[in-house]
Amino acid sequence: MTEELKVGMTHQIERETTEEMSAQKVYPHVPNVYATRAMVGHIEEVCADLVLPHLGEGEQTVGIGMKFKHMAATPLGMKVRFNARLTEVDGSKLTFEVEGFDEVDKIGEATHQRFIINAEKFNSRVAKKAGA
Repeated sequence: MTEELKVGMTHQIERETTEEMSAQKVYPHVPNVYATRAMVGHIEEVCADLVLPHLGEGEQTVGIGMKFKHMAATPLGMKVRFNARLTEVDGSKLTFEVEGFDEVDKIGEATHQRFIINAEKFNSRVAKKAGA
């Protein structure tokens, strides 16, 4: 890490929902609304973005866990916003609380954990696994 990560740090992202984020991209027999899979991706994104400026050379983060609740449907085309707060730093293990909102409602909340990794070592292990 280049700069110390501190409990209480926050970050926010805002995205406009698109057809590519539709639940019907996963399964056609569900409503054409903002998908849970897209929300989970945005939760990972806001947390990874929070950490990125604090990583050292060759470091990245990977998601290692999430307790998640999708609370309300969002029509496609509506903007969504995610607010992340770093709640715990345990060595390389980071814990975040995240809330998501569309233009009308709170749509989700999560506790998300990420781990800081050495990208070269991680990618080497993945390549070895792929060759097995």
